[in-house]
Amino acid sequence: MRSHGISLLAGAAAVTAFAPVDAWPLAPLALALLFAQWHEARSWQIASTLGFAFGLGFFLGGVSWVYVSMHTYGDMAAPLAALATLAFCAGLALFPATAGALVARLTPRGPLRLLAACGAWVLLDAARALPFNGFPWLAMGYSQIETPLAGLAPLLGVHGVALGLSVGAAALAWLGLRIRLEPLPQARPQVPVHSLGGAMRTGNRLRAALVTLTALGLASSPWITGALTRNIPWTVAVGQPVSVALIQGNIAQDLKFDPAQYARTLEHYARAIEATQARLVVLPETAVPRMADAVDPAWWTRVRNHALRTGADVLVGVPTGDLAHRYFNSVISLGTSPGQVYSKRHLVPLGEYIPAGFDWILQVLHVPMSAFSPGPDDGPALAVAGERVGVNICYEDAFGSEIIRALPEASLLVNVSNIAWFGDSLAPGQHLQMSRMRALETGRDMLRATNTGMTAIVRSDGTTQALPPFVAGTLEGHAQGREGMTPYARMGNAPAIGLALAFLVLAAALAHRSPSGSTAPRDESR
Repeated sequence: MRSHGISLLAGAAAVTAFAPVDAWPLAPLALALLFAQWHEARSWQIASTLGFAFGLGFFLGGVSWVYVSMHTYGDMAAPLAALATLAFCAGLALFPATAGALVARLTPRGPLRLLAACGAWVLLDAARALPFNGFPWLAMGYSQIETPLAGLAPLLGVHGVALGLSVGAAALAWLGLRIRLEPLPQARPQVPVHSLGGAMRTGNRLRAALVTLTALGLASSPWITGALTRNIPWTVAVGQPVSVALIQGNIAQDLKFDPAQYARTLEHYARAIEATQARLVVLPETAVPRMADAVDPAWWTRVRNHALRTGADVLVGVPTGDLAHRYFNSVISLGTSPGQVYSKRHLVPLGEYIPAGFDWILQVLHVPMSAFSPGPDDGPALAVAGERVGVNICYEDAFGSEIIRALPEASLLVNVSNIAWFGDSLAPGQHLQMSRMRALETGRDMLRATNTGMTAIVRSDGTTQALPPFVAGTLEGHAQGREGMTPYARMGNAPAIGLALAFLVLAAALAHRSPSGSTAPRDESR
């Protein structure tokens, strides 16, 4: 149980590698500790429970802000919300648990098991994007956005960054295991250099030095590759920079859908729009908390007239509906360009749609507008402010493979979000970190307009200009349209997933071919 406690704490510590703390060295150290524990596990069941403990610490520390949305804003009773949060994090912990089981089941103790750990971790980290519309939040690659490994993002995406991180962690684990399993020899009587014993000890030292140098080389190679590719101009600027204004309304979530607040919300946004001369103005997700056709036409006219006077386009987050009595989480444009609509395609389970069999949850969770329909898959980029803008709404920004669907057409990316659901937690900083990764992956500027934070202009190199959270304000600046395709934009996640799978298959194949497969001492009695 002591090992499981250490694994739990390592998982919790790994959370600090992400924003807003950004203690990135803790990610490779935590993974190295987990990999070393998997290496020493006597059975796949033990490896699985060690992975589960790591995952539970990781997700309880990193995404337990879902409790805020369920209890504070969803009116779920505190004990039930706490239990639901625990169950949610435990469900996510099954992914590293499965990775541990695969590693120990397919390979013996030794370097092959650590090679398998690299592939299994990335594969199961990526697999979180699949069930119930997926939850890829806190994919390990995001923690390295400030390191040379970020140079791998335009090549292989966030999972490629995670693979590089895993290789380094595996090498660190192997070094640590050798130090522990092969202590320095005790002082012995001098042996003539020409003796057999002296030659053997010299050979052992040479082999140890060679293994150490090999491990250090493996650990550093992804970092060197990332550093060499970080400054490659994968995309090129096109046209002149466009002036932008990103409006952060800071409307408290518990007031947002209050009818008494509605008129003040519209007036606040109208005045913020009229106070800027920017060519592209962006409001947050569902900034207007009422169906678009139910909003006073005078408000739309007021916004449109200002945009026409200043030669601007305004993007407004607002729910829309159709004749089939469906409604969508949308962004509509008003101004000098023809009116256009983008509707969110990737909906949040239990927040924006109810998966089959989960209707009962509406009895205990009260979320306004929780039955959106997904927008069309073929929605084009919006032609506004002289740019082609690839719009994505809140949660969609967590899926790099979906963001690149707007390319190569889109010259700019825009994300509108409302993270007020999660209060003053780690979530806003984590979400901004994901937008920075999307900018690196695509070689495009990303504009983020949020309700309470983090509103930011993210450059194509991942650097940011941001408003502080939980203040009402407008972030003004310029964004540069770009054209061209990064390798990741062309191929998506397939190369990174393929490499991770190759690591796992290769390790298993070599282990099957040579069952001993281990150069580390075995101690089956432990």
